Amino acid sequence: MKKFMNEAAAMVAESLEGFVSAHGGLIMFGAERKFVRRRHLTPGKVAIISGGGAGHEPLHVGFVGHGMLDAACTGHIFTSPTPDQIIAAIEETDTGAGCLLIVKNYAGDVMNFEMAAEAVLGRHRIETVIVSDDVAAQGAARSSGRRGVAGTLIVEKILGAAAEAGVNLAGLKALGGRMETQIHTMGVALSGVTVPDTGRATFTLEPDEMEVGVGIHGEPGLYRQKIADADTIARLICSTILADTGLQNGDRALLLVNGFGGTPTPELYLMYNVARRLFEASGIRILRSLVGTYVTSLDMAGLSVTLSLLDEEALHLWDAPVLTAALQRGRHDPTGGC
Repeated sequence: MKKFMNEAAAMVAESLEGFVSAHGGLIMFGAERKFVRRRHLTPGKVAIISGGGAGHEPLHVGFVGHGMLDAACTGHIFTSPTPDQIIAAIEETDTGAGCLLIVKNYAGDVMNFEMAAEAVLGRHRIETVIVSDDVAAQGAARSSGRRGVAGTLIVEKILGAAAEAGVNLAGLKALGGRMETQIHTMGVALSGVTVPDTGRATFTLEPDEMEVGVGIHGEPGLYRQKIADADTIARLICSTILADTGLQNGDRALLLVNGFGGTPTPELYLMYNVARRLFEASGIRILRSLVGTYVTSLDMAGLSVTLSLLDEEALHLWDAPVLTAALQRGRHDPTGGC
């Protein structure tokens, strides 16, 4: 194993220290360095808090800032943040309007965020939105039902923009509930993940194999098969998503192609081009796009495709200004980009 690190046990803390130092105009550590928060909170705005294990960066810490998250809690690699981290984030970022917790549907994340929410009852108003966008993971390991994967970025962006616009806690909870059935993701991998603590890959593939239906914690997928060309892989992913969506001819959508950490950008754009053609051939209108490495699984070579329905409200909120370390936009790009 070759990695730029000192001790594996200190890797997450040292990485976060560098991240906060590099983006100090936008973010800062919260109390006792238990979480990362906006440097400037907005009084009277619902605080949006998310988090998860390290190894998925720039999710979640990269999306702390104007128009997205108020705070993000980071656990050890692929390990949920602890309830005390989440409680500290709630206590520090709730400016009076309550907190909305955005949680990926993994058992540890759900349990620890629930424990934190219960611990602050009576002091803070809390609502929770569970993200479960992985179409390939019904009943998968580490989750109850579908896992929350790359679609988490979309939820954080849209609900973050709504909170910035002044939507109250009940309205954000309702909007999050509507989004639950609108976001659909599937991932494939060409390699496993090398975990710093062990130095071993989470799964191994033969040179001519790929893993289909992977999550973002290095876990194996639903099955493996012989690797194919990009067109064939894209057809496999897109047909699975379309079978799950219930979208109709003429529906409008956002297309996200996300790298898992070890896939070069040109390959992501190549797959985006194929996926867009396939979805548009099925009558889906791709109105917005995002391509890049946003929700990772350390050094996994692989990618996911996410199709998200866009009604007028979601379209407006997706286009709203955002200023974070990993996603920045001041106004709508008329070319259809992010």
